[in-house]
Amino acid sequence: MAESPAPSGPRSRRRRWARRRRALLGALVVLSLLLLGTGWVGVRGWQARAHLLTAADLAQDLSAQLRAGDTARAQRTLAALQEQTGQARTATGDPAWWLAGHVPYGGDDLAAVRRIAVVIDDLARHAFPPLLQVDLTALLPTGGTLDLIGLRAATGRLAAGDDAIQRNRTVLAGLPADGLLPPVQAALTRLRDEVDGLARLTAVAREGARVLPPLLGADGPRTYLLASQNLAELRATGGMLGAYALIRAEDGRVRIVGQGSAATELRRFDPPVKVLTAEMRQLYADLPGVFPADVNLTPHFPTAARLFREMVRRRTGTTVDGVLAVDPVALSYLLAATGPVAVPGGPKLSAETAVRTLLSDAYLRLDDSAQDTYFASAAAVVFDALFGPDVSLPGVLSAISRSVDERRILFWSARAEEQQVLTPSRLAGVLPEQEDEPTVGVFLNDGTGAKLGYYLNPSAHLTVGECRPDGRRQLRLRLSLHSSAPRTGLTPSVLGPGRNVPPYTVRTLVNVFSPAGGAVLGGRLDGRPVSLGSGVERRRQVVTATVELGPGTSRTLEVDLLTAVGTTVGAADLWHTPTATPWTTQIDPAPACNQ
Repeated sequence: MAESPAPSGPRSRRRRWARRRRALLGALVVLSLLLLGTGWVGVRGWQARAHLLTAADLAQDLSAQLRAGDTARAQRTLAALQEQTGQARTATGDPAWWLAGHVPYGGDDLAAVRRIAVVIDDLARHAFPPLLQVDLTALLPTGGTLDLIGLRAATGRLAAGDDAIQRNRTVLAGLPADGLLPPVQAALTRLRDEVDGLARLTAVAREGARVLPPLLGADGPRTYLLASQNLAELRATGGMLGAYALIRAEDGRVRIVGQGSAATELRRFDPPVKVLTAEMRQLYADLPGVFPADVNLTPHFPTAARLFREMVRRRTGTTVDGVLAVDPVALSYLLAATGPVAVPGGPKLSAETAVRTLLSDAYLRLDDSAQDTYFASAAAVVFDALFGPDVSLPGVLSAISRSVDERRILFWSARAEEQQVLTPSRLAGVLPEQEDEPTVGVFLNDGTGAKLGYYLNPSAHLTVGECRPDGRRQLRLRLSLHSSAPRTGLTPSVLGPGRNVPPYTVRTLVNVFSPAGGAVLGGRLDGRPVSLGSGVERRRQVVTATVELGPGTSRTLEVDLLTAVGTTVGAADLWHTPTATPWTTQIDPAPACNQ
């Protein structure tokens, strides 16, 4: 039986009109709510902006008061800061803001502002209060002695503050900045930079409070080697280990008990002090076990420190508990906190003059035997100045943090349990055999015995390339070296023995390390294929290129590499030899392989 057609009379038209009217009314209600919500979000946005701007000013005041040791004013400032950050968090936390943060065209910006407000409020409530309770005097020496009891008492508060800062640093790192409005993007970038800097300082303070008491003799006397890395003659970790000092630490008191020169007192060892692995011998022959100046041809600092420690033991009979290596650039950072110091046998050192004085002027003014004495004295007086009465704690922490970050201060402990704690830090100088993010190493070793490393200007550009079907990623390294050496006027001690190169020519052995488990495909020097020596160290393929530079010339080495199988991340890292002139580096990441 056929179905009857739907009625089309007046009653049907009235029903259709009623449905349309209800739909139109609903649309008008939704539109009104959206307009009302937009206006509300705008008002709350202005409120949040005002609170955040005030909070930024208060945070700067708090930082200055902490530096000045004005705890009473800092407490009042912190209370005001928490009031402002709490208001900003409230202003960006209602349902209208949440809803607006999930709409296209502007939602990302509102969500980012909300996260910024939450981070700043969390820092004000969970990071700054425990840090404010730390007795800063416990972190500075008094009368040449560090208060180890007070230092240990500060450990818990420093850890609590650092945990909050590191947690929020991770949150900020996960916020996408692309596509945000310029003011929001600028605010996010600035906050990231501020929190990154703060995180480095609190991490150093936390680890220092934890490991310094035993290292400074809380459980019995300790003896250490303080070795100066001479950046004028480059080695993989920085510069050759020349002058050194013996340091005695007991109950928080640290003093210099002896000094020496690797060249004149340690000399050479035949047979080598230690039989190296076959892999290391292929790369460096027996040199690290024979010559003190060559222990750090390898970038893995624990190996260099063990060799240097054994050499000192054999010549002096002293068995040290660890090795601390510093370079003149690190000393210049520390001098910014201590102020200028007088060095016996030479001019005063300041933050502005230390690098040039130690790596250039000293060679023009002193003979070979006096140079090592002056270098050792310089490191010793800066070390003593750190235990003086007028040292700025934030300045010291900043100098140490920057030096550790640039791997200009390295430390190895002969005690396995302490070394295990230190290993994850850059302070340990450990070249890892396993890594989550692929790391390419570029390490420089002088090839002439000259002291021309002071004039070397390096730059590097690392690009993350395609994902391969075999589960590896391609990487391309572009390394440029420039020599600013003069054509005349340098002394024989700077020019060195020459070793088959014209005078004033910088010969550098460039070792490029693949990521852990990775490989090197090949390379080009100034655009032409170049033969690369090859080896393996700590699960990384290593290739070596010899680069010679005349005064005022530049050369470029390009190397193609592969990551380990199973690498999906698009980020990469670059580890390079610290030099007198800071590197210019650039890393171009790529999308993850699974995106």
